[in-house]
Amino acid sequence: MAELQNDRFLRALLKEPVDRTPVWMMRQAGRYLPEYRATRKQAGSFMDLCRNKELACEVTLQPLERFPLDAAILFSDILTIPDAMGLGLRFETGEGPVFDKPVRTLADAKKLFVPDMGSDLGYVMDAVSTIRKNLNGRVPLIGFSGSPWTLATYMVEGGSSKTYAKIKAMMYDEPATLHHILDVLADSVIAYLNAQIESGAQAVQIFDTWGGVLTPRDYQEFSLRYMHKIVDGLKRENEGRKVPVILFTKGGGQWLEKMTATGADALGLDWTTDIDEARARVGDQVALQGNMDPSILYAKPERIREEVATILAKYGKGTGHIFNLGHGIHPEVNPEHAGAFINAVVELSPQYHK
Repeated sequence: MAELQNDRFLRALLKEPVDRTPVWMMRQAGRYLPEYRATRKQAGSFMDLCRNKELACEVTLQPLERFPLDAAILFSDILTIPDAMGLGLRFETGEGPVFDKPVRTLADAKKLFVPDMGSDLGYVMDAVSTIRKNLNGRVPLIGFSGSPWTLATYMVEGGSSKTYAKIKAMMYDEPATLHHILDVLADSVIAYLNAQIESGAQAVQIFDTWGGVLTPRDYQEFSLRYMHKIVDGLKRENEGRKVPVILFTKGGGQWLEKMTATGADALGLDWTTDIDEARARVGDQVALQGNMDPSILYAKPERIREEVATILAKYGKGTGHIFNLGHGIHPEVNPEHAGAFINAVVELSPQYHK
């Protein structure tokens, strides 16, 4: 593998000194870019795009051609694992993901299995190795997975949900069934992320999109417990270098200390927690990633720059901050506004690292 030319993202995750705050964006390869929309059209469908290693590589690299980003993130979907379990995933226009065979009973749960990373999910590993080769050491590559709780939410609900009625009914009425599902998913995520690391991912992130809908007690039992299991099971070194792990629970700002106790290297923050308070609470135990409201990118470039300056000042001096949005970039954002955000981080952050 090519020598890494820009490793400030990996260094900041491990709280090592950097020359400026590294920056990347969740969903940086996506619908806000016209070149992404053109490639997706060429692919035919979203999952066809995920399954074509050349096209997945192309869209992963597109934002790096536009912006001075410090990391690339694998282009894939969080639902690849449940899809590989044979639940009949499809994407409906305007409706998002739909599973033809949702998991609603103990009998359904008992049919679940850890997919084979070579045959069932080999296309993801092919994409990872293709992207890594094409990056040629420019910046590190981030691999990722959905958290067990988040994946289970889609699998039990049968798609997206606003009320979480089915999974919460299962959680309260049949916790043993849900624990069985979460256990199989945690084992699957461990195998999946380790396979990504072996294929060339240099850091990994666990996206717990729906952890914030739980009570503090249920978050610990049904979400954090399984992310902790994953962190314990991951390969933390590869190619002679540490492989950092980032945990991101949307709406999880109240649980940062408990998340820190998992042994993850970094925590992602959404926009509902002030980064100065988060830093005061976790101290030097973990790096922090985030936490600008993605909606600020609808504002004028000068307002975006002000927001970047505010967040940098709140984090203050020293390493351990990876600048990012508090969630994925919205599809309607003007790419020039994304550029204004990234350039502001590049220009304004060196003063905090002298």
